[in-house]
Amino acid sequence: MSAPDGRRAGLRPRDGCLSVALGRSLSVQHRHVYLTLLLFASPALMLCSGCQSKQAAPPPPNVEVIAVVQKDVPIYGEWIGTLDGFTNADVRAQVTGYLLRQGYQEGAFVKKGQLLFQIDPRPFQAAVDQAQGQLAQATANLANAEAVQGRTQLDVERYTPLAREQAASQQDLDNSIQNNLAARATVETAKAQIRTAQAALETAQINLDFTRLIAPIDGIAGQAQLQVGALVNPSSGPVTSVSTVDPIKVYFTVSESEYLDWNKRFPTETSREAAGKSLHLQLILADGSTYPRDGTFYFAYRQVNQSTGAIRIAGLFPNPGNILRPGGYGRVRTAVRVQKDALLVPQRAVSELQGAYQIAVLDGENKVSIRTVQVGDRIGSEWIISEGLKPGELVVAEGVQKVRPGMKVNPKPYAAEAKGD
Repeated sequence: MSAPDGRRAGLRPRDGCLSVALGRSLSVQHRHVYLTLLLFASPALMLCSGCQSKQAAPPPPNVEVIAVVQKDVPIYGEWIGTLDGFTNADVRAQVTGYLLRQGYQEGAFVKKGQLLFQIDPRPFQAAVDQAQGQLAQATANLANAEAVQGRTQLDVERYTPLAREQAASQQDLDNSIQNNLAARATVETAKAQIRTAQAALETAQINLDFTRLIAPIDGIAGQAQLQVGALVNPSSGPVTSVSTVDPIKVYFTVSESEYLDWNKRFPTETSREAAGKSLHLQLILADGSTYPRDGTFYFAYRQVNQSTGAIRIAGLFPNPGNILRPGGYGRVRTAVRVQKDALLVPQRAVSELQGAYQIAVLDGENKVSIRTVQVGDRIGSEWIISEGLKPGELVVAEGVQKVRPGMKVNPKPYAAEAKGD
């Protein structure tokens, strides 16, 4: 639509509201149209006038809160542990010979005295037979010497009264006495030869027994280091090893400061022994599971490692079924002390910002204040707060990222089970 002067009349928005732009001169017909448009535009103008009114405030956000709990809690220590057999015995060859056969299954449980390897026994059996022959010969020599000594003794007994009555010469008596003494010496020599032969036989028998490499203890037999047909000798190293694994020993190291703190709390030998017996060690395995049986304190090493400043501790864990094996790793955990009246909050409630720890706390009007706190040890899914909170105060445990200082919130109980804490 065009105005008489060639200008156009139209509608255009102004400041968010509908307005009508007119030319400088309008005909009667154009004015009639303008009034009609203005009549229909009046509601829109009224609505636009409300655009400048203030919007309604949003509702306060929902958050989950929990009260600060105060109670006595055990403080746990945790260290890396290595598993080892309670007794580890190397099986070595004591004689030289060839391995004829292997008598055990590697990695299987063996009993004390069970045959593990057999060395060729023939040379040692021959030595035993030879020693037995020498012993028999020495025994025969002793019998001959005793017979001679018996005859010379009779000569002495016969010549003694005759020489007294001068029926025999003194020379004959002296000769019989000398012969008797020589015969006795021969008897003692024969007895010594018997003892020597017996020792040789015993040595030969021991060497023969050494051809049987047997398990010195009950336990798990290790891998064979030498195979059948190998030539072994006392310097050839272990042929295999056997470890007692029930109970199994777990070594872990604690810092010197932890060790000194323990001794300060238990200053006497009696109190330390009692405290050590009361410890219940837990073993967390490589897959994250907790071993179902508790361990006990066994001993502390005699010295502190100068390079690490730590002291080695050993614990014992029952191991029926031989599930745990030497060489494995785990984490040893135990309660080292009890902290009285500790203040606990869920770990979800604690936020860390540039090394500082903060907690959102609610007041009586459900308004949020951000408070800097000092944290202590972690106890499961909870954190000990050493400074900054009071017992019973409400803290935001879920929805911390939604709150700001001074914000009013809608608190709801914290459902820890639903969060997997």
